[in-house]
This record gives sequence, structure tokens and C-alpha cells, in this order.
Amino acid sequence: MSQRIYLPKYLDIGANAVANLPLLLADLRCKKPLVLSDKVMDNIGNVSRIRDLLAKHDIASDQFLDTMTEPDEASLLPAVELFKSGGFDCIIALGGGSVIDSAKAIGLLAKHGGRMRDYKVPHIVNEEIVPIVAIPTTAGTGSEVTKVTIITDNDTDEKMLCMGPGLLPVASIIDYELSMTAPARIAADTGIDALTHAIEAYVSQKAGLFTEQLALSAMGLIAPNLREAVNNPKNLLAKEKIMLGANMAGMAFSNASVALVHGMSRPIGAHFHVPHGMSNAMLLPDITEFSIPSAIDKYADCARAMGIADKHESDKVAVAALIEELVQLNADLGVPSLAEFGVKEAEYFDSLDLMAEQAIASGSPGNNPKVPSKEDIIQLYRKVWH
Repeated sequence: MSQRIYLPKYLDIGANAVANLPLLLADLRCKKPLVLSDKVMDNIGNVSRIRDLLAKHDIASDQFLDTMTEPDEASLLPAVELFKSGGFDCIIALGGGSVIDSAKAIGLLAKHGGRMRDYKVPHIVNEEIVPIVAIPTTAGTGSEVTKVTIITDNDTDEKMLCMGPGLLPVASIIDYELSMTAPARIAADTGIDALTHAIEAYVSQKAGLFTEQLALSAMGLIAPNLREAVNNPKNLLAKEKIMLGANMAGMAFSNASVALVHGMSRPIGAHFHVPHGMSNAMLLPDITEFSIPSAIDKYADCARAMGIADKHESDKVAVAALIEELVQLNADLGVPSLAEFGVKEAEYFDSLDLMAEQAIASGSPGNNPKVPSKEDIIQLYRKVWH
């Protein structure tokens, strides 16, 4: 099977790579950027750092800081209007995955209009959007190198999956120093999100040799360093490896697709406002255990890439170590159960049928090594309630 690979036109990677931003904008022929971020980035000085850097190079800019942690369509519209009325020619997305996802959707609506539901899967976004320069400040979502955005429909609470090469940022700056201030909870959730991206990209039915190698390398960078990066945020080497691993995992899943974990995670986030990385973590051990019988060799490869199984050990031993590690990782990083997070049991179980339908509609479960039925998904939702 052949793969068509989509990547940003420019990637600037390394310590203080953000200093290259003015030159990057010149290369892109962008002269008036709108800086899209959030209040947290503003409060710790990252927004002013970017805008001061631009000003020193005589680049005029403005800012929009009212992005949401789990963006919905209504949250985008003020930024769309600001962009259209302000004469801007590109967006600099500074923040985590939600900021970068918001930037993609804003860039799409600002140029082409309509509603986000017009662009959700199965529509493929081939439309060229406003140029996006993505500067991630967390190591996990991979949104800076993906052709994906996820936006909640305000009318239905559906987390809409929108995909297509038009959504790919034209440039990304991967500066791990910007992740040093991420709180431990966010660092943990985004890190497990990145690990999930790598695992699902590797076992996806749409995987190919190129994306497999990216995914394996990503696992090798993320798994041995995630606890250290969360517990000792001043460890520069651990942070650098996690940031690069997350970036590679993003490239892998953007081109090979995610699978059942993500398909089931989105409805949990939409209905119960569980952060995306955390809901992936809640699901990952049980979904992996469900899927292993259909791809035991590939899941064994994951265990070996993560450094938790020896190459001389059998696949059966390796996948047992994988499940054990995923459970232990959640425990070590304080991932709560759904009940501990505060999800109401009756409300959760009343939503299972709808969530299963929404998971299937996203298309992601169809990429899983073991393609689940609707009843399988409902039973898995039941199992993760613990």
C-alpha cells in the first residue's frame, strides 16, 4: 500500500527556535500576523515575547486571547471577525493543541465562510486556508504538524473531526524551551496523548513503512522520558525528547490516522468535558487489551520500542508488559478514573449509545486492528468506568 505524506513546508526545531519567527514570516511573505493564544500564555509573558520580537523587526501584529481549552464553534467566531476586519495575512498560533486547532478552524472560516459542520468528516478539507504558523507550548497533541482539527458543535455537543491537507500549518516552530512552564497535569495528559498517537499510528490499518518508523521513534523518545519530564520539568533533555517525540507522533498519525482510542475519547470529552489527553489515557489500557489479539506482533513492537520488553522475549510476554506499563503509567501520572474526575455515573451510562454512535461516525474505529461493533464500543465504555 502506498501513502501520500503531508508535512508542513517549514519546521524550525530546537532551543530558541522561536527567534527565527521574523525570518520565517519573511520567507512566507506574511507581513501582518494575528497572534492567537490564551490568557495563560499571556500571563506568563509568552504572548508579549512573540509580539515584542515581531515589533523589533517592524512587523505589526495584533492578538486574540479568548481561545477555549476544548474549542467550540462559537468561540471561533470573534476571532474570525477580527481577522477579516483587521487586514491580517496569517495566524501565529501560540499555545497547546486547542489553540492550534482553533487557528486551523479560524483560518478555514475566515477564508471560506460557512459552518464547521460543513467541513467535518467525511468531507476532506482540500480548501487552502489562511497560512498558519504553529508554535506549540505543550508536548503532546502534535497539532502543529497534522491535517486535523477537532471543534465541538454547539448545537449537538459533537466533537467534530475535520481533516484534510488544507488544515496543515504551513510552518511550525518546535522550541522545547516553551514547554518548560507547562503545569504537571497538562504535561502528563499531553504526553500520554502523544504516546497514544504513536501507538495508534503504528497499529492503524492505514499505516505504512514511513509512518511506522516515525511512530516507533516517537515511542522510543516519549515512553522512557515522560515520567521524568512531568516530575522534573527542569530536565531539559527529557523535555526536548518529549517535544520531538510528540512532533514525530503527530506526523505519524496525521498520515496514518488514529484508531479506536481516539474515536471513543472524543465523545467523552464532548459530553463530560474531560481533557482530550486525559480521556485518551483513561481508555488506552483497556482498548489496547481489546485490540491486541488482532495485531499481537505490532503491539509487541510497541513494547520493545518503548523499552519495556526485550527483543528476545516472545510477543506474548511483550504485550503483557505493554498492558502493565500503560496501567502503571496512568497510576504514576495520577490519571483519574471517570468517577474520580467527577463524571456522574447515571449520566455516563445513559449516554453510552449516543457516544458509541458518535465514535463510529468519526471513522477512527474503522482504522483499528480489531474493528469494533457498536456493542463492542458500548461494552468498552462500560469497562473503563472504574
